[in-house]
Amino acid sequence: MLPKTIDEVISALDSIIEKECVNNSCMAYFPILYRKVTIRIKEGIHNNEFENNPRMEKLDVLFANRYIDAYESLGANNSFTKSWKNAFEAAKNGKLLVMQHLLLGINAHINLDLGIAVAQTVGDDGELMDFENDFNKINAILGSMIANVESKIISVSPLFGLLDKFGKGREDKLVSFSINIARDGAWLFANQYHISPNKIDELNSRDTIIAILAEKLITQKSWVLKYLVKTIYFFENKNVSQIVAVLKKD
Repeated sequence: MLPKTIDEVISALDSIIEKECVNNSCMAYFPILYRKVTIRIKEGIHNNEFENNPRMEKLDVLFANRYIDAYESLGANNSFTKSWKNAFEAAKNGKLLVMQHLLLGINAHINLDLGIAVAQTVGDDGELMDFENDFNKINAILGSMIANVESKIISVSPLFGLLDKFGKGREDKLVSFSINIARDGAWLFANQYHISPNKIDELNSRDTIIAILAEKLITQKSWVLKYLVKTIYFFENKNVSQIVAVLKKD
């Protein structure tokens, strides 16, 4: 049974985090970030920060369920989107940075899932433009949470700052990935998906594009960045439980 309320979403995320910690899996990282975002949205709804708070809870649940359903489908060997499949398979890769794991989750969830969830929340007969302000508020919350997480990553990855210092100006997706660009793309896709007469084809087409982007987050074209990532990884903490403890901090 998928969650039907925000509290049930938080409980489901807690279960995923606990399970992946026991498995010593990097798949524990993204749900920690997502749990923080969900709690922040819950607080925003409680404080009437959004233009339509009941609609925001509906979106939050539909949005979260796309990740939770993909996660559960993995364990049940059911089919799910290629974007999430790439993100989950990357967790088996023992040579990715903590930030890469987080970005892979964000890539699948924002670039693919968010637009679909927004369109589903509004419904086929709803007016999508009425949602734009609240949509932007969600992404502002996510952006602030990511900035908070980045500040914590330094404690488990002491050389992480080198990526920003020496990677700037390069086209490599690992250093050029932007929440603002992802937000804009998600909103454009939400509009396309909302009016599409064949939503399955629209979803599959978008999924293929985002799955390719996931692959670009994993691999680097530049030999400089390849060497830099290897160096950063060498000095990065590999203990999942310790990393989880750091990411959980407020």
